[in-house]
Amino acid sequence: MSNPERMFVSIVTVTYNPGELLEPTMRSVAEQVGVQIDYVVVDGASKDGTVERLRAFGEQVQGELVQGQPVHGGSLDFRWVSEPDRGLYDAMNKGLVMAQGDYVLFLNAGDTLAHPRVLADLWSERKGAAVYYGQAMVVESMGGRELGLRKPLPPQHLNWRSLRFGMVVSHQAFVIKRERALPYDLQYRICADIDWMIRCLRVLDPGALGPEVVSSKALGVHFADRVLVHFLDGGLSSQRRKAAWKERFLIMSRHYGPLNNLLNHGWIVIRYVLRRFVPNFA
Repeated sequence: MSNPERMFVSIVTVTYNPGELLEPTMRSVAEQVGVQIDYVVVDGASKDGTVERLRAFGEQVQGELVQGQPVHGGSLDFRWVSEPDRGLYDAMNKGLVMAQGDYVLFLNAGDTLAHPRVLADLWSERKGAAVYYGQAMVVESMGGRELGLRKPLPPQHLNWRSLRFGMVVSHQAFVIKRERALPYDLQYRICADIDWMIRCLRVLDPGALGPEVVSSKALGVHFADRVLVHFLDGGLSSQRRKAAWKERFLIMSRHYGPLNNLLNHGWIVIRYVLRRFVPNFA
């Protein structure tokens, strides 16, 4: 049962042969204080020792019962499953089904929460928001050197229309009430995360089908203007950039209309060029 004095959040990590990247992620979850955490790892039948790492971590947090069975009843519950899946977003949907917290956060292998009170501080600032979001610091995959804030920077006010110019909020810096978290659309193989975030925010917006723009505060969306997560440089979309741009264009045309999306992408292209050649362009 959740405690109204602290956040009860399911943190979901999806993996496939992550190697040593998984361990710092698990440690950062275990180090969280002032919150109740339901930690779920969905592994796609890795062959690189991931299962052994999951078992070892379970023993450190008082011995989980493997393959999705719950562990101790303290401030951290840890459950995991290792089995074949149909890809990244199918595994994330499995994580949503397994999640038991009031909130859900997806944290990739290699990503880490910024500090041990990052989630507790969100709850202290505003209890019961529908969504919490903030900034992400991009770090090198080797060595963890900070490369700078992920861009574009998140807006002060967020609703579903905010994403018409792209993924303005890092997926790993977006915490949403589990009851508001929709399943991922598996027709998208690379950019289902932006489609998911648009749909989740759109459900919150009572004016989504009309011309009015509802404020973040009215939607129950809380902005924490600071780094919430250290985000590993790279990722599926970066590795398959051309296919990702095509899929994202289709997603955004579906949500915002083909003509509006074409105009919006004009600015996206300009922003991309400016970011490459203008120092400190946001």
